[in-house]
Amino acid sequence: MFLFFSTPSRAGNKASCTFQTFPAPMGYTLSQVQGIDDEGGVVGQVVNNKTLKFVAFTRSASGEMTLYAAPQSSSTWLYGRTAIGISSGFYQDSAHPEQVHGFQVQGGRFIPINYPKVTNTWLFNVNQLGTAVGSFSSSATLVRGFLLLNGEYTVVAYPEARTTYALAINDNSEIVGTYATGRVSNGFLWKDGNFTTINYPNSKFGTVLTGINNSGVVVGNHLTTDRDLGFILDRGEFKDVGVPDRELYDGWRNQQQQRDLRTDSLGRYKHNRIYGNLPVAPSRVAHSFAFFENGWALQVFEAAANANI
Repeated sequence: MFLFFSTPSRAGNKASCTFQTFPAPMGYTLSQVQGIDDEGGVVGQVVNNKTLKFVAFTRSASGEMTLYAAPQSSSTWLYGRTAIGISSGFYQDSAHPEQVHGFQVQGGRFIPINYPKVTNTWLFNVNQLGTAVGSFSSSATLVRGFLLLNGEYTVVAYPEARTTYALAINDNSEIVGTYATGRVSNGFLWKDGNFTTINYPNSKFGTVLTGINNSGVVVGNHLTTDRDLGFILDRGEFKDVGVPDRELYDGWRNQQQQRDLRTDSLGRYKHNRIYGNLPVAPSRVAHSFAFFENGWALQVFEAAANANI
């Protein structure tokens, strides 16, 4: 195992992004938007307002939303989706609520994916070639990542780390995620068994990398005292992803209608957090995220980076 450490030095520029909102279905509240495919379809989860259980959803680029609950589950989460319609996620076992199981679903076909002989498996992402990444818990205090290719598992675990989450993979088999040896999280890039640590400069409580495309553009979050702020990392330069102005945000919340907005505003609210992964198309940079203010979710599902980003 060879370890390489790199922290890009440039930070603080603003990314010029396009935000689009959409509402949760009647009777549900949006929880998180987690992943986006090359066509603009997204996945995530909502909360049933009556049962308070998590239900996964897919939303097509045309706006059609479909809810999904895994078999024998009490709650279901979707984290990743490919352009050919393979969604990846995990669910809480209804019979054994202390257990979490990974799965993929395509065209209604459910495929369970569980790391051998462990209690919990989280499946986060799959690339266009069918290679999947996730994490598993081998004990109450240890979480490791994995890569799954052709039925064979490869452990992705940062040395001496208590937790390693492999959150996303591109078609070049480059994996990004986060690890922690203590209280502070660190972002990482993994390729062919080698780790590169990538941290947003001066981030007090750490960095989480959540997506990477085939051009190597990365998205993630840096954690401060009271905020989780999104960023794009492109060719060694960090660019902050911010939420809209408060007046426009209030308009979204009150009217709950879909609209587009150009903004270069920095994040001003708590939990301006990027969830999910980049689509793999190198010509388009996009990622999904949601953010929460006073219990209401601003349903931002796409921030598309244009030529002027």
